[in-house]
Amino acid sequence: MVIFLAAEVMFFSGLIGAYIVYRLASPFWPPLGMPRLPLGVTSINTGVLLTSGYTMYRAMRALRNGSIPGLKRMLWITAALGTVFLLVQGSEWARLIGFGLTLQQGTFGATFFTLIGFHGLHVLGAVIWLLVVLLLAKKNRFSADRRTGVELCGMYWFFVCALWVALFVLVYP
Repeated sequence: MVIFLAAEVMFFSGLIGAYIVYRLASPFWPPLGMPRLPLGVTSINTGVLLTSGYTMYRAMRALRNGSIPGLKRMLWITAALGTVFLLVQGSEWARLIGFGLTLQQGTFGATFFTLIGFHGLHVLGAVIWLLVVLLLAKKNRFSADRRTGVELCGMYWFFVCALWVALFVLVYP
């Protein structure tokens, strides 16, 4: 998992580096005529994702304490919050596309949708993983002594949460 996360960090570092180069090379960012990014809604949505990081922490803590019901409840809440995050992001994308921001609208649109889109795909994968872990928890596959699957899923969830904070600060000025 550590090697996988290191590869993910390198992948996103490349995307972020390209974004920074294009942003610094542009006289106006966002370019004139482009819609403003939805800072208010995205700020609240960031809170949703950060809350899901806390619920994932609580799920892991519940398992360490031997509380399988607590694990299941917190995994469910984490997956639900992750899904809410994705739905809000999707609705904001639809609004931005409606206002004229597309991949074809130059470097701004291309870098925005690439960075945020790849993050969204990672969150989607993490939500699916959470649901698999939840199903396994319902089949009593985890205990205080057998928690590797939950711990690995938690590491990945914390990664997508932390990555979002970096992307939010960078992309939503």
